[in-house]
Amino acid sequence: MTKSEIQFLEGPQNRWKDFKFSFKVLLEFIKGFRTLHFVGPCVTVFGSARFKEGHVFYEQARELSGRIAQMGFTIMTGGGPGIMEAANKGAKEVGGKSVGCNIVLPHEQSHNPYLDRWVNIKYFFVRKTLLIKYSYAFIVMPGGFGTMDEYFEALTLIQTKKVHEFPIIIIGKEFHKDLITYVETMKNYQTISPNDTDLFLVTDSIDEAIAHLQKNSIVKFNLKFEKKRKRFRWLLEREGI
Repeated sequence: MTKSEIQFLEGPQNRWKDFKFSFKVLLEFIKGFRTLHFVGPCVTVFGSARFKEGHVFYEQARELSGRIAQMGFTIMTGGGPGIMEAANKGAKEVGGKSVGCNIVLPHEQSHNPYLDRWVNIKYFFVRKTLLIKYSYAFIVMPGGFGTMDEYFEALTLIQTKKVHEFPIIIIGKEFHKDLITYVETMKNYQTISPNDTDLFLVTDSIDEAIAHLQKNSIVKFNLKFEKKRKRFRWLLEREGI
């Protein structure tokens, strides 16, 4: 078949629908920015919604998040159950700050009860942007497709220097062993750079994770304890977190 004989398929070409979608996305971002503006430096915890209280991964996320909150960070999650709930609960139990970006799903996912502030978001890509925007580090707990999506999103942004080189800590050597093997395979085939594996730490040790955060977030970015910021009443900004 020659080039002149090729018939192209017709795709979406509705400018009005594109404009309305763009406007809806803008409103979602504004809602997220207004809700989370004063949360301070966060550490975002990614992980499965399916682990229940008492599971080893749930309790690990709970303990680690409590330790991170005691360092002065706000704990941020996707706002749902499982590992997200565990992380928010761990922060609340030690008197830390706890926030969430909950995704609106057809089978409604309610935010967990351990949030000081939360925002419900319609679009996954908006939610991921918010989870990354306010964070100075990322914790990757055992999870599924969504967790891997969030992990590789953060890793790609750091690798390509679209955001600063914030630390990424993967918790669970046994659970993630095949993931790490796959990353090594990419390195062997030179689809990533040899030093790209330095962008994340894999550990089972909460103490090692805390030390890594101290060195590569607080010290590296010269984070200081916050001073009270003035809210603008004309923007209807509230006191508190």
